[in-house]
Amino acid sequence: MASTLPKSPTFVLVHGAFHGGWCWRRVAERLMKAGGRVLSPTMTGLGERAHLLTRDIGLGTFIDDVIGVIEAEELDNIILVGHSFGGVVISGVVDRLPERVHQSIYLDAIVPQNGRSAISQLPSETAASRVRAAEESSAGFSIPVPMGDIFDLAPGPDRDWVARRIRPHPLASYTDIVELTGPVGNGRPRSYIRCTDPVYPVVVPSYERIRLEAGWTFADIATGHDAMVTAPDELADLLLKLAHL
Repeated sequence: MASTLPKSPTFVLVHGAFHGGWCWRRVAERLMKAGGRVLSPTMTGLGERAHLLTRDIGLGTFIDDVIGVIEAEELDNIILVGHSFGGVVISGVVDRLPERVHQSIYLDAIVPQNGRSAISQLPSETAASRVRAAEESSAGFSIPVPMGDIFDLAPGPDRDWVARRIRPHPLASYTDIVELTGPVGNGRPRSYIRCTDPVYPVVVPSYERIRLEAGWTFADIATGHDAMVTAPDELADLLLKLAHL
């Protein structure tokens, strides 16, 4: 049964690898100013929950994290937004709770395929380097935070702000097999926002796979991969526009 989006939408913003709910702060402020309700949960083992990092954390943990927030807060008609690796997480959430989701929005995100791991959908060199880095730094436990070029952020306060907060990411969440009972989005409206300045190679395979598929709404934003940091005004405006389709 189709849901009706309320005048004041509820956004659940799901961060990507290495990040935490903190990364949405600027966008959340703008969405709330526009009248939206916003929740930006942090996945177990990251951000302010980094002290909970264990070998047992996998993709299912992250999906349960988001579902736990939705159920505890009794949310409905949600605009579910997933950035980067968060695209895998929101796909699992809407697969299990389609009746709670009005629309899924993939922000420069990995779009998973049933029966495959997230890491298998990265460029092969990126996938190999992340597994190798995890093996060398933690015996395969977690992927260390990126150094140097951090998500194509230019040197300056924004990159420094992100660099202080990112944390190692549990490898198992990337290597776990994605299990979906239906197509991505599970019959709910779905949109993809591509960051174009510059294009982030990690998500190119996902975008190239879905760009000619029916059922998607596409939009571009002329900023780098961490759009929520570098272009919060433009991103908030675009999320509000897509939410009212």
